Amino acid sequence: MTIKTGVHNGVATIEIARPEKKNALTVAMYQAMSDALQAAAADGAVRAVLITGQPGVFTSGNDIEDFMSRPPGQGSDSSESPVFKFMRALIECDKPVVAAVTGAAIGIGTTMLLHCDFVYVSDEARLAMPFVGLGLVPEFSSSLLVPQLMGQRRAAEKLLLGDPFTGEQAVECGLANAVLPAGEVVNHARRVAERFNALPPGAVRESKQLMTAPQRELILKTIRTEGELFARRLRSPEAMEAFQAFFQKRKPDFSKF
Repeated sequence: MTIKTGVHNGVATIEIARPEKKNALTVAMYQAMSDALQAAAADGAVRAVLITGQPGVFTSGNDIEDFMSRPPGQGSDSSESPVFKFMRALIECDKPVVAAVTGAAIGIGTTMLLHCDFVYVSDEARLAMPFVGLGLVPEFSSSLLVPQLMGQRRAAEKLLLGDPFTGEQAVECGLANAVLPAGEVVNHARRVAERFNALPPGAVRESKQLMTAPQRELILKTIRTEGELFARRLRSPEAMEAFQAFFQKRKPDFSKF
């Protein structure tokens, strides 16, 4: 099993559990996470959601082989592809979502954190959004939210250059709440999620809706725009060179473009 789910003490846990592939995400895993988020939102016994990975890795992003065999944005209704279903499910979840990040959080492993309510990272965490280096564009509304969060200059470092950053830097720029020793992150995040058992769920739900409503439509519009460009870029010569270089374990050569 690659996505483990369960409900304990009011917390629905979604655990990315594919450590042999550095928790790389497949189409089936996106669908499983989408289903789990929708189930948690509909379950009256659930007060909060916890998303976590494995010791040393949150997720390395998309499984490139699976991703290239079934890319998003193909077909008559690309919005129904599992990755976009997952994006909508996370955005639409009206219960608090807490993320516990240890180790690597690459690509969507970082951009999904923009849509969590609480983010706790380990002192070993390494985050990166290397879309441009793959001949692609940012996704999950990161082109909107990262400049808002970090400012234009630091956003350019993260989105245009793809510079990786640490857990401490994630806290500094507002992406994460706190950095903790690796062995304490998940338990701390779970304790935060369990605090919602003592709070009135209706007030929590409506307060979260108030907090997210002002930008909701803009975020969804940005995701659609990014998705169209992302699908187009996947078929570009630059992306083909980047992915061929990945599979051939060499540096891509963009000098001919």
